[in-house]
Amino acid sequence: MIAMIVLAVIFAILAFWVLGIQKRLLNSRRRIKYAFSQMDIQFKRRYELIPNLVEIAKGYMKHEREALEAIITALNEAVSANAMACIHPLLGIAILHLATTEDRLTVTLGRMFAIAEACPDLQANENMQRLTTELNDAENKLIFARQAYNDCVVQYNQSMEHFPGPAIANIFGFHAAELMQVAESDGGLVAQLAVASA
Repeated sequence: MIAMIVLAVIFAILAFWVLGIQKRLLNSRRRIKYAFSQMDIQFKRRYELIPNLVEIAKGYMKHEREALEAIITALNEAVSANAMACIHPLLGIAILHLATTEDRLTVTLGRMFAIAEACPDLQANENMQRLTTELNDAENKLIFARQAYNDCVVQYNQSMEHFPGPAIANIFGFHAAELMQVAESDGGLVAQLAVASA
């Protein structure tokens, strides 16, 4: 009888321990989804500003139509990738695809601002200055939102690395999350935007 009570107590302790780890993983996963939603807000803000910038630049950069079209193409790809990542913010392939399309968009925007430096009339345009300042603000907020997301991902992934995390993660269907890494330095575009809005 005592042996059965001891076994029941041990089983109850183990069950609470396992459920505690599962709850910690669930909370970490919720934090990732919340952090992604904050990043998504900044992506969407950025996506809304870019077509207006391109429209203003068209009037001054007629000879650079290819560069402007490349921005719109990259923007459409990023919007599509972001929509998929919003549905599956813990799916590694969706986050990797979003990071790739965001890199491409950042590079094409950087090219536009590099070309725009040679157009004093475009730089003097008040609407262009205002939109550039807003885009700079969005880029800065995006850097912080991306860092918060990555911090949540690191914490979540680390909680699955230590015993018995991997076993419990497998039992309950938890998988490692992917960091939102960008190959192109955010600082480069932010610096260009700061110069353009000055």
